[in-house]
Amino acid sequence: MTNEPDIAIIGAGAAGIGAARRLAGSGLSVLILEALPRTGGRAWTQEVNGISADLGCAWLHSGDRNPWTLIAEQSGFTVDRRTAAWDSQYHHLGVSAADWAEAQQAFDTWSERIATSPPASDIAAEALEPGGKWNAYLQAMSGFISGDELERISARDYAAYDTASTYCNWRLPSGYGTLITASLPPDVELCLNTPIEAVELTGQRIALRTPAGTLRPRAAIVTVSTNMLAGSTIIFPSALDPWREAATRLPLGNDEKLFLEITGKSPFAPESHVLGDPFDPATGSYYIRPFGRPVIEVFLGGAGARAAAADGPDAAFARAIDQLVKLFGASVRTCLRPLIASNWAGSSTIGGAYSHALPGQADARMVLACPYDNRLFFAGEATHHNDFSTAHGAFLSGQRAAEEALAALTPARR
Repeated sequence: MTNEPDIAIIGAGAAGIGAARRLAGSGLSVLILEALPRTGGRAWTQEVNGISADLGCAWLHSGDRNPWTLIAEQSGFTVDRRTAAWDSQYHHLGVSAADWAEAQQAFDTWSERIATSPPASDIAAEALEPGGKWNAYLQAMSGFISGDELERISARDYAAYDTASTYCNWRLPSGYGTLITASLPPDVELCLNTPIEAVELTGQRIALRTPAGTLRPRAAIVTVSTNMLAGSTIIFPSALDPWREAATRLPLGNDEKLFLEITGKSPFAPESHVLGDPFDPATGSYYIRPFGRPVIEVFLGGAGARAAAADGPDAAFARAIDQLVKLFGASVRTCLRPLIASNWAGSSTIGGAYSHALPGQADARMVLACPYDNRLFFAGEATHHNDFSTAHGAFLSGQRAAEEALAALTPARR
């Protein structure tokens, strides 16, 4: 391990890999330090029973302008551009066609209200219709989109993402995590299982204390999650208190995934979708047989994800199967088997899903993105002003931080 690299990148997720790709070939020595025994961060594809299961990010959101789309195609990955089934309810199970259309309209109306006449409080919940029939559905959607209830979501922050999104949601049959981990430049040194214990700013170089010793880079790009930045796992100097305080205003939401394996004969149609219960804010959302594979991808957000974290995977799988039985009939219980589950809230090096701004705190993203003393640079999905919560927002932030570091270390570039 190089003890005095020009630039150290803390974290080998999408942001860290984005930074490394920009710095590759720059003539500067670059070292990536990753606490986990793998790269990818919140992008993690697991192979289970021959199935590629994305436990983290899985969709190329805004795929028509997502930089990972081009990287995928240049690297020989297949990009599936078929329209997703998210907006449909298979055979209108559990909800009539009229009610489903009404629920979709309620979401569209709420989104329009957020964009054109947001509440003065910036509390997204205050844009709900008082006592609205579909408010529980909108809370469930907030859980999937932001990982928290609307009472804790900045309307301005939500609108920034919504306005910028192209709603082209594409997929990678081999897995988003597979693409991201395969995209690390081969000439960038990588140290796995190397958590940062402390960051010190004494002297001209930065000191990064790790269990393997102290490194002294000229500059560092910090890509850790907001929960890690605001927490106590890494000791940061008091000079970074403004960044740590900004991170508390951009907490990670709760989103988890379960994968159920389908065995034997079943009524589950390829590329279909059902919402478990539109009147339950903790409901699961079920993407059935993606790519025709014998699995159901269960999405849990907000209250549903918190329940899964609190009660454990066995209880979460049982609730998911119960919801599917209620929709498809008792016979499906015998053909569903728990396969794998995420636990992002329980990850000691991440601590949740992706960031959302608390009401009135959308500007914290720009505070968090500011460099410190032309030596410390900050990246990660939470630092992107409108593509936050995505792997492409993380990638773009890593590229931006790398540009800042290059300008600081090679003044002739300015």
